[in-house]
Amino acid sequence: MTEEIVKQKKDHGLLRSSGVVGFFTMLSRFLGLARDVVFARVIGAEALADVFFVAFKIPNFFRRLFAEGAFAQAFVPILGEYREKGSAAAVRQLVSRVAGNLGLCLILLTLFIVVASPLMAAIFAPSWYMDNPSKFAATSEMLRITFPYLLFISMTGLAGAVLNSYDRFAVPAFTPLLLNLCLILAALFAAPLFDQPAYALAWGVLLAGIVQFLFQLPFLKTIHMLPMPSVDWQDSGVKKVLALMAPAIFGVSVSQINLLLDTVLATFLPTGSVSWLYYSDRLSELPLGVFGIAIATVILPNLSRHHVAQSTQAFSQTLDWALKMILLIAVPAAVALILLAEPILVTLFYYGEVMTVRDMAMASLSLKAYAAGLIAFMLIKVLAPGFFARQDMRTPVRIGVIAMVMNMLFNLLLVIPLHSYWQVGHLGLAAATSLSAFLNAILLYFALRKQGIYQPIQGWLRFFIRLAIAVLVMLLVLIQLSNALGGLESFYSFNWVQRVGYIGLLCGAGFVGFAASLLLMGFRWSELQGPTKATTNHD
Repeated sequence: MTEEIVKQKKDHGLLRSSGVVGFFTMLSRFLGLARDVVFARVIGAEALADVFFVAFKIPNFFRRLFAEGAFAQAFVPILGEYREKGSAAAVRQLVSRVAGNLGLCLILLTLFIVVASPLMAAIFAPSWYMDNPSKFAATSEMLRITFPYLLFISMTGLAGAVLNSYDRFAVPAFTPLLLNLCLILAALFAAPLFDQPAYALAWGVLLAGIVQFLFQLPFLKTIHMLPMPSVDWQDSGVKKVLALMAPAIFGVSVSQINLLLDTVLATFLPTGSVSWLYYSDRLSELPLGVFGIAIATVILPNLSRHHVAQSTQAFSQTLDWALKMILLIAVPAAVALILLAEPILVTLFYYGEVMTVRDMAMASLSLKAYAAGLIAFMLIKVLAPGFFARQDMRTPVRIGVIAMVMNMLFNLLLVIPLHSYWQVGHLGLAAATSLSAFLNAILLYFALRKQGIYQPIQGWLRFFIRLAIAVLVMLLVLIQLSNALGGLESFYSFNWVQRVGYIGLLCGAGFVGFAASLLLMGFRWSELQGPTKATTNHD
């Protein structure tokens, strides 16, 4: 009885922690959206906007690869092992040596890139190197400003990993908000002081990295884990981290390489393409970041416990609940984004001079393509933990590689004809990304079924019928109300307040139609509370 009470408390603690992470993730996403609205007002989709987004994506690629991906996956388990088996002094020594080794590597990498920025710019923007000397020179110059951000944000990732290991989840979850705040302040107050406002944003990126790193240091000190960096490549803990990082880098890099390849291809397309993809991608990521990551965060520890307990039915029930939750959110969100792509973009980013009607039309094309793939993007977030919980990294990595290769094939099949005949090659890039995501999700699902890891629980046929009818009702409500309000043509003549009211009314009415339809068909809130005892069925 006592063990059961302890277990329940741990479960509630995990859910509470997931709630904290989910809340700050949502706050960060909305603040990031506000940041992009400010970007649209300040730099729009002009040539230097493309340059800034490329110069910002390059350090972000390495950040996601090391600070948030491979490094975290390798370091956190070793840190946990030291906490369980070693003394506090041994843990501090590990943190100090990892900080020293990581810091040294980052300093050397940063110095190399700052010196060799033209080489890096040529790799990631080859078309500008060949055909647009001014954009290429600006990219090289701006990259020298933005790349040191990697040093500070990676050390921030190290600090966040330590804090998370000591159950201080709020501080690392809050920290990304500082990036958006710094960039918003740079755009509003520093940009008017520059001849080229995009350079103010580049300096804002560097400042944000420093601020995020310094913010976490006092909290490390409160848990007596403030590192004193030292370099020791022979330390056993450091060797373990390095050994785990190699396969982790390969796995994490798959999606990041895909994104960067898309950016490289976008530089061959007309001016504005990088910016159109950026703005549309940011909007499609909003439901993914808030709901997909939150649900994945909640289910992973539960799946791990069920795997250790060899409870295959509970494992399937948890995955089943997560899949239904994802579809319940992703399907209506995708349909609404496709239908309202241009009105939403106009509301957030259309301000006449720096963003034109053409920019809105072009960005809406890629947003619709990304929105079509939203269901797959979110499904991957909950299907992959089915393997991670079983400590199986090979299967999702192998499937990810297949999806990456197919993504490049889809790019060739779509981008070239769409660019050649209709000058909308960026639509091909977004569509290829969505198609490869669906392939990834389908392969993950069938691998789970083939290995006997997941067996669907009773009620899927009824769930699909309810969902389809509710989405259809929502779609009809949105179309009828949109036509009654004058459609897209009149929307451009509205002022900002009217646009916000228009979008709010449409989204509210669509949600009411969707939710009311589900309720009338017998759907109840209790079905969202979590997995319950059920039997498998294949209806």
